Amino acid sequence: MHHARIIDQRTASPLRLLLMLGNWTGGGAERVAVHLMNGLGARGPAPIDVHLGLLHDGQAWRDQLDPARVHVAPDAARFGFERPNRELFGPGALAAAALHGPRAVRRIIAQVRPDVVMSFLKGTAILTWLALAGLPRGGQQPRPRWIVREGNNVLATADQETPARILRAASLGLTRMAYRRADAIIANASGLARDLPGQLGLDPARLHMINNPVDVAAIAEAARLPAPDLPRRPYLLAVGRLEWQKGHDLLIQAFAHSLAWRTHELVILGEGSRRDALHRQAEGLGVARRVRFAGFTANPHAWMAGADLFVLPSRWEGFPNAAAEAMAAGAPLLLADCNYGAADLVTAGVNGTLVSPGDAEALGAAIARLLANPAERAAHAAAGQQQVRRFARERILASYARLVTRVAEANAARTAPLRFAPA
Repeated sequence: MHHARIIDQRTASPLRLLLMLGNWTGGGAERVAVHLMNGLGARGPAPIDVHLGLLHDGQAWRDQLDPARVHVAPDAARFGFERPNRELFGPGALAAAALHGPRAVRRIIAQVRPDVVMSFLKGTAILTWLALAGLPRGGQQPRPRWIVREGNNVLATADQETPARILRAASLGLTRMAYRRADAIIANASGLARDLPGQLGLDPARLHMINNPVDVAAIAEAARLPAPDLPRRPYLLAVGRLEWQKGHDLLIQAFAHSLAWRTHELVILGEGSRRDALHRQAEGLGVARRVRFAGFTANPHAWMAGADLFVLPSRWEGFPNAAAEAMAAGAPLLLADCNYGAADLVTAGVNGTLVSPGDAEALGAAIARLLANPAERAAHAAAGQQQVRRFARERILASYARLVTRVAEANAARTAPLRFAPA
């Protein structure tokens, strides 16, 4: 007698993944989302249909996304997540997020009907947790599985966002409750993966370390494109949001005290709330004519390739995308050895230089030394272009696909109806 084969009905259609972000400002999380949207589909053991949900929209890299798979909350204007993080924790902003955020996330989930939701960063994770808690457990469409992707230093971010002790405790308490209910947690740096279980009381078995993807080939190609706005003088380059976390004030101080302004310009790519303050600082130090705030550019890689030195002065990070991309573009790196991510990228003295975070004097001394040693910079740049292949887009996306598929299968095994196929 021939036995019929049992087939899961869910295998007839692609696994559907919803990436959930609170905002779209052109930062590292958004860059990773672009890679997942455009490259994840054929990476796993089964096709993955990737959609993007946004509580607040923006324009960065939107021309690289299929608009039919981007879902913006209809009441996005309520949230205003484009503001600095600290402003998001005012009473009005908190009330608006708590009142409208979970409902907006539920609406997007209902529209997309995903098998798995992946939230980015803790604010969106808390809203996603509340949204999923409000979904019924029964019915035709099972509640989706949930992956938290954490890409920043949770404790440092909480300190900066909520300096009041009671608000900080409440923020971290909500974060703990939310993350403990996720089916899986992704950390994007090895130090972050090491520390998160102790910081938030998480089960280490549910935590996975996946570095951010770097499209090495595309960056190499983009680095060769002409960039007519490049400085005529030699220059140092920094890339990142103009916010306290990124430490541009430390870099401007180090640039002035190192006397690098005599031979070089300092170019800073990025936008943010501290632009005016940083410009005033440069004026006060007498280097404003040598510091250029060039704003956002869709192709920073030509700027990276032309820099004598790429500097990341951050006070904290998750995994510094800009530094990884600068490495791929062939720039020598000088990074603050902050928590987290710098140590994942740089082996000091081999493919870059590390200095203590928050130390403008050490940063300035390193700038002066490296600018005086072009052979050392060239050796670091060459080694960096070899080592950055560890983060090649294809390898990292394959890791994401395996995890998403594994998490989805846990839901399918429990909820999917079965049908019989002829033997």
